[in-house]
Amino acid sequence: MAELLLEILSEEIPARMQARAAEDLRALVAAKLKEAGLAFTSARAFATPRRLALVVDGLPEKQPDTIEEKKGPRTDAPPQAIQGFLKAAGLDSVGQCEVREVGKAKVYFHAVKRAGRPTSEVLPALLAEAMAALPWPKSMHWGGGAARWVRPVHSILCVFAGGPVSGSALGCTFGAATRGHRFLAPDAFEVCDFADYAAKLLAAKVMLDPAERRAEIARQCAEGAGEAGLGVKDDKALLDEVTGLVEWPVVLMGSIDGRFMALPPEVLTASMRAHQKYFSLLAADGALAPNFLVVANTTTTDGGTAIVAGNERVLRARLSDAKFFWDQDRKIALGDRVPALAKIVFHAKLGTLGAKVERMAALAADLCAHVPGAGRDQVRGAALLAKADLTTGMVGEFPELQGVMGRYYALHQGESAAIGDAIAEHYAPRGPDDRCPRAPVSVALALADKLDTLTGFFAIDERPTGSKDPYALRRAALGVIRLILENHIRLPLGAIVRTALSLYPLELSESVPESRDSLTTVLLESQGSEPARRVPARDSRSDRISGQVLEFFADRLKVHLREKGVRHDLVTAVFALGDEDDLVRLLARVDALGAFLATDDGANLLVAYKRAANIVAIEEKKDKVKYDQPVHPGQLLAVEADALRQEMESTVQFFDRSLIAEDFEGAMTRLARLRRPIDLFFDKVKVNTDDAVARPNRLRLLSQIRTTMNRVADFSKVEG
Repeated sequence: MAELLLEILSEEIPARMQARAAEDLRALVAAKLKEAGLAFTSARAFATPRRLALVVDGLPEKQPDTIEEKKGPRTDAPPQAIQGFLKAAGLDSVGQCEVREVGKAKVYFHAVKRAGRPTSEVLPALLAEAMAALPWPKSMHWGGGAARWVRPVHSILCVFAGGPVSGSALGCTFGAATRGHRFLAPDAFEVCDFADYAAKLLAAKVMLDPAERRAEIARQCAEGAGEAGLGVKDDKALLDEVTGLVEWPVVLMGSIDGRFMALPPEVLTASMRAHQKYFSLLAADGALAPNFLVVANTTTTDGGTAIVAGNERVLRARLSDAKFFWDQDRKIALGDRVPALAKIVFHAKLGTLGAKVERMAALAADLCAHVPGAGRDQVRGAALLAKADLTTGMVGEFPELQGVMGRYYALHQGESAAIGDAIAEHYAPRGPDDRCPRAPVSVALALADKLDTLTGFFAIDERPTGSKDPYALRRAALGVIRLILENHIRLPLGAIVRTALSLYPLELSESVPESRDSLTTVLLESQGSEPARRVPARDSRSDRISGQVLEFFADRLKVHLREKGVRHDLVTAVFALGDEDDLVRLLARVDALGAFLATDDGANLLVAYKRAANIVAIEEKKDKVKYDQPVHPGQLLAVEADALRQEMESTVQFFDRSLIAEDFEGAMTRLARLRRPIDLFFDKVKVNTDDAVARPNRLRLLSQIRTTMNRVADFSKVEG
C-alpha cells in the first residue's frame, strides 16, 4: 500500500472558504478514487491561507483486475442476432463464448478480463478532474490560461509512493516541490511523503494543520494577556477567521488611545474586530481594557514593535471615525429620526421601515395581554424607536451594532432602561446559541418584530424553499418559539398571526378593517391616547396564510424539539388536533404523550388504537356508512363490550375536567386504565358478528376509542 500527497499552492485563499474547500477536495478525490476502484484506508485534508493539501493513505499501487461480462442472445436465436453479438464483442466465432443456462434457455456470454492500470497512471486525470470540480463560491481566471481557481495557482505538488506523479492541472505541471512561508522561508524544497512534507513545512515556518494553528493562537493570546493581568474576550468566530489568515502566527499586544475609551465598549470591539481582526482584552472587573491583541503572520527583528505601532496608528484612524459618528449621532434625538424610516424600503412589496414600525407598535400592544409585566405604553414607545438607529452614522458604519446603538441613544435622550433594553434585544435571539430576552417589554417587542416579518413574507409568497432562506424566516420562527417557550408565554399563536396579517395593507391581508392608524396616531397612543383598534377580519385567504404560517411553526418546532431529543411524530400528533396553537400547552401535551408511550400500557394501547381504527376504517369503507353515532348500551350483547363502554364514558368525563385544567399527565394516566378493558374486548368479543344489532354498536364502540384517545393527540400520527 502507498501514500498519495497533493498540495495546491496559490495566492491567499479567503479565510471563510478554506475549511469547506479542504473538505470538498477530500470528498471529490475520495469519490474519484472509489470510481476508479482504488480503495484506501484514510484521507485527510488541510488548509492554510496559501495552500490546500490532501494525504491519502493505504492506496494500492495498481487497480484491481476486472472481468466484464457481456450477455448475448440465446443459442437458438436467429443467426443474424448471434453474428451481431459476435461483431460487437470483437469475436470470430461462438466457440469463444461461454454457454450458460438462464431459466430454461441457454444463453451466450462473453467475459473480458481487463488488467488494472498502475495507480500512478490513473491519478493525473483523476486529480485534475477533482480540482477542476471544486465548487468555489467565487473563482477567477489569471494570466492567459483558461483555468479557474479561487486565486492564481503557483504550483501543484503531487507525490505517490515516494515519487512525483506526471501530470498537470490548473495550468501547472505536477512536481515534488513546494515552498514555505512567503517571507520567512520562500525557497523551494522537495518532499517524498507526508511526514517529510509536514516536517519541512514546519521548518519553513508553516503550520499546516488549522487545528494546531488555532490552538497556538489561543495559547499565545492567553499567555500575552495573562502577562498583562488581563483576559481575552471570548470570540470563537474571530479565532476561526484569524486562523485562516496566518501560516505562522505571532501574537502581539497594542494599546488603545485613552481618548477613545469613553466610546461604548461594543463600538471599540466592533471597530477592532470587523476591520482589523484584533482580539479585545478585559480587565479583572470585566470592563474593556485599553489594549488589544493582533496576530501577525511573521516574526521580526525588532520583536514586533513596528507592527504594533502601525496597527495602533490604523486603529486610531478607525476609532476617530467611530468617535465622530458617536458625537454626531447624539445631536439628534432618536425619536426625531423616526420619520426618516418612511424613506427606507423594508421590502418592495411590504413597504417601508416606517410602515413596519407602525405594525410592530400595534402588534406589540396586543401582545401585552399575553406577556405578563409588559406595559402597553412602554412597548409602543420601544417599538417606535426600535429601528430608528438604522439612520445613524454609527450603524451605517457598523451594521452589526443595530439595536445596541439604539439602546445607547435612547438612554441618552432620557428613555427608561426597559425601553432601551427592548431596543437592544428586539433582534434576539439571532440564533440557537444567542441569549433569549427575558424582560417583558423586550419579549413583546421581539415577538412583534419577528411575527410581523413572518406573516408579511408569507403573504407575498416569499417563503423558504429547500436550503434557500434569503429573509432568515426559519431563524425568525425559531426565535418566536424560543421566546414563547423559554418565557412560558401563553400565546394563541393562530389569532396573533391573523392580527399581524390584518395590519398589512388591504391587498395583502384582504381584511376589511377601518382605515389604518398613522404613525402620528401611534405616537399619540404611546402618550396615553387610546384610539379604537381594528378587529382582524376572517376570510379564506387570511385563514389560508395563517394556516401556512402555523405549519411553518410546526416544522420549526419539530426541529427545535428534535435537537432536544423529542420525537417529531409526537409534535405532529398534537399539532394534528387542529386547535392547539398555544406552544406552552402543546409542549406539555407532547411531554405527557412521550412519557405515556414510554410505558408498557402506552405502547400496548397505541397498538390497540391502531387495531380499532383500522377495523372501523375498513368496515366504514365496505358498508359505506360512518360509525360515529352513540352506542346503544343494551345492544352490545357482550359483558366485555359493555365494560369497555362504561370505562370509556368515565374516561370522557375525566378528560372534560383534566384537559380544561391542562392536567395532561393525569389524562394520560387515566388513558392507561383503558388498556385492560380494551384487551379483554379484543380477546373475548367478535366485532364483525352476524348479529345485525350488535355489530354496528361494537363498531361504534371502536370508533369511540379512536375519538376519545384523539382528544389528547392524534394517535394515528404516532409512529410505532
